[in-house]
Parts: sequence; C-alpha cells; structure tokens
Amino acid sequence: MSRAKQLYDWADSRLDVENAQKFLGKAFPAEDSFLLGEVAIFCFILLVLSGIFLGLFFEPSTSDVEYDGSVQEFQGEEMPEAFVSVLHITYDVPFGMFIRRLHHWAAHLFVASIGLHMLRVFFTGSYRNPREPNWVVGTGLAALSMGAAYTGYALPFDEFAATATSIGYNLTISVPLVGDFFGQVIFGGEFPSSATIPRLYFLHVFVIPAAIAVGIAVHMAILIRQKHTEAPREADVETGDRTVDADDGSVIVGLPAFPNQAAVSAVVFFLTAATLSLLAGLLPVHNIAEYGPNNPAATPSLIMPDWFLMWVYGFLKLLPKWASFTVGPVHVSGEFIGGVVLPGLVFAAIAVWPFVDRAPGQEHFTADPLKRPWQTGVGVAAVAFVMIASIAGMNNILADQVLGTTTSVVNPYLSAALLLVPPLYGGLTYLLLRRDLPAERTEQGPAPGEAAGGDADD
Repeated sequence: MSRAKQLYDWADSRLDVENAQKFLGKAFPAEDSFLLGEVAIFCFILLVLSGIFLGLFFEPSTSDVEYDGSVQEFQGEEMPEAFVSVLHITYDVPFGMFIRRLHHWAAHLFVASIGLHMLRVFFTGSYRNPREPNWVVGTGLAALSMGAAYTGYALPFDEFAATATSIGYNLTISVPLVGDFFGQVIFGGEFPSSATIPRLYFLHVFVIPAAIAVGIAVHMAILIRQKHTEAPREADVETGDRTVDADDGSVIVGLPAFPNQAAVSAVVFFLTAATLSLLAGLLPVHNIAEYGPNNPAATPSLIMPDWFLMWVYGFLKLLPKWASFTVGPVHVSGEFIGGVVLPGLVFAAIAVWPFVDRAPGQEHFTADPLKRPWQTGVGVAAVAFVMIASIAGMNNILADQVLGTTTSVVNPYLSAALLLVPPLYGGLTYLLLRRDLPAERTEQGPAPGEAAGGDADD
C-alpha cells in the first residue's frame, strides 16, 4: 500500500472523507443573482478581519486623556480616550485610515447585500415550502446586521456619533415598564455614562458578531440540507450519466461545489475585497476630527442615521405628537410607537410572510415575479413604503435645501405619501401583471415547480 493511500485511509477513518467528497459534488445553480448571499458572507469575513485590526488600537473608555498626535487643533487637549484612540488609528497608525474606511464600507455593503439577497428571494418566491425557516433566519440576520452597525456607530464618541446614539438610548428607555432596565443593561445608565462605550463595544465586537456567525452557520446548514432553489428548466437536461426531467425538483442542475463553485466563490471574494478596497481608497468616511469630541452642551446642526436606519428615523419624524397616550400607570410615547413598535411590525411582517404566501407542496424552482401578481404587488408596495419613510427621515434637507420651505409644510405631504403611495403602486403592479395572466396560463399551463402542478418531488 502506497504512503498516499495510507494517509488517505488515516484521514478517512477520522474525518469520513468519503462522505465529504459527496458534499464536494453538491450542485450550485449557475445564476449570478444567487451570489448575493456569498457577497454578504465575504463582507462579514472582511468586517471581522478589519475589526480585529481596529480593536488592537481602540480604547473603549470615556475617561479624559491628553491628546498628543498628528491633529494640531487638538494638541494638548483633554478628550475622551475612545475619541483619542480613533484619531490615533486614523492619522498615526500605518494603514489605519484605510482599514477604518474598509470596515465602514464593508458594513454598508454587508447590510445592502443582505437586503438585495432578501429581495431576490422574495420576488422569486424562494422562501416557500420547505424554506420558510431559512427566511426567518435571514430576517434575523438582517436585524442583527443593523444592530451591529448601530453599536459600532457610537464607538468614536465624537459629537455627531454621540448625539445620534442618544436617539437609540431615548428609544430604549421609551419602552413601557422595562425601558429604564434596558437602558441600564445596554447603555449602563443615563446616556452618556462611563459604562456606555464599554457596553456598546462589547455588543459590537462579541455579542452581535457571535450571533451573526451562528445565524450564518444555521442559514448555511439549512441551505445545504434542503438544496438551493433553481430556475425552471425549459426542457429535460442531459447530465452525461442520466437525464434530469424538466420538472424534477429533487435534483439540482448546476456547478459542483468543488472545483467549479469554489472557483466562482473565490472570484466573488476577490471582487468584493477589490470593490471595498477601491471605496476605502477613494471615498472618505465619517470625519471625527471635524466634529470633535462629544460635547453634551452642544448639538450638531444636522443629525441623521445611516441609510439603512433612515426609514426608522422617518417614522419618528412623521409620527404626530398626539400619538402619545397614557393608560393607568403606563405611558406609551410617540418615540416608542415610531421607533420600536412600527419597525418591530415591519420585521414581524417580513418574518411571517412565507406563512402568508404558503405553498401546499414543496417548491424547488424559483417563480417568475411577472406571473405572481399579488405577491409582486405586495413587494413593490413594501419597497415604496420603506423608500418614502427614508425620504421622510431626510425631511429637513428636503424642506430646506430642495424646496426652500419648512418641515411643518412638508410633513403632511410625506405622511399622505407614506399611507397612499405604497398601496397605489402595489395595486397598479397587481393590475398590470394580472391583466394578461389568465390567457398565458391557459395557453402554456403551469410553470415547473408551481403549486398548481403539485410537489416537484412527486
């Protein structure tokens, strides 16, 4: 017996290499839009790697220290240690500014790729039976990604970030009955306290990333167990040793995991890293030196969150003051309704959607959005709803810089648009897609994998 064979047998007896080879032959659909999930995973990897670098130099403390660095305007000043350490990373650590920018853009692309991935899954109906659990896991990952971005946003403890973070504190303590307790746990007491930055730092670098890593692992495990969805086939497929029927959903026609899909994934990883490196090299990020350290006595003229939380900010800006009410000893504030209840309902609606649009049998083929009038209409309405809410979050810019008026004039129109435009867009989408659908179905019959044709595995 050769030495190579002995080595293989040794590894096989301990690692079950034979079964691993079966996984290496697992097929992946050769469709570019399916790679958005991989972009999200690669962004998370780059976030972890760049975060480790930044964590080596960051000081999660609000204690004042004397600054001695490259920024002349702050020389000799007593400033919070967290702010000083970010200045040090940005201007004095080799490659510090580049890594900080890379971390920033990776966070944005991470959230964006998750959002686009979920839109692709939604409009193609890839959440249907048996993939409802993975849709719920993905919804949780989307929420965690926003939480990770928010907790990291506060860490530089400059004037802008501290003021924006205080909005999150006010939302936390607005929760009836338990708000003050949550404020103590998450922020260490009244914001900003000496415990605020250490606690947000712990959430940002350990708790939330660990939850995301577990979520990704569960997401991938379910995906591997259930197989990918696949676009409907136009005809039977000859694979060399067998013929796969056009409507056979039990078999995926695509690229084997190794070496083909592994090569594609490598290309996607390097393209993702290259794109983020280009953004980091050319586009500046939040300039903390311009805002200066946190000053409780001052408020920046323009405060708003990043784009992926702008829709929540829009709810807060549009909700009328009379929305607050008191029932016995319980006070329900407008902040709680706009910043906690409404976003919670949005995520709840997303999570339960597969159980609303449920399929009686298993669906292993993607659906054509143009042949799903009411589902696509709901999706268009939801996108319009979030976009209008995000515009409302920038009502001060819209009113002052674009229209030359005040927010009190603009807000009623934005509120009306938020209530009327989404159902209008959704209804128009439904009518346009529904108009010729019956004739098409009569002539062509059900598409492969549709519920009308029964279980694709039968």
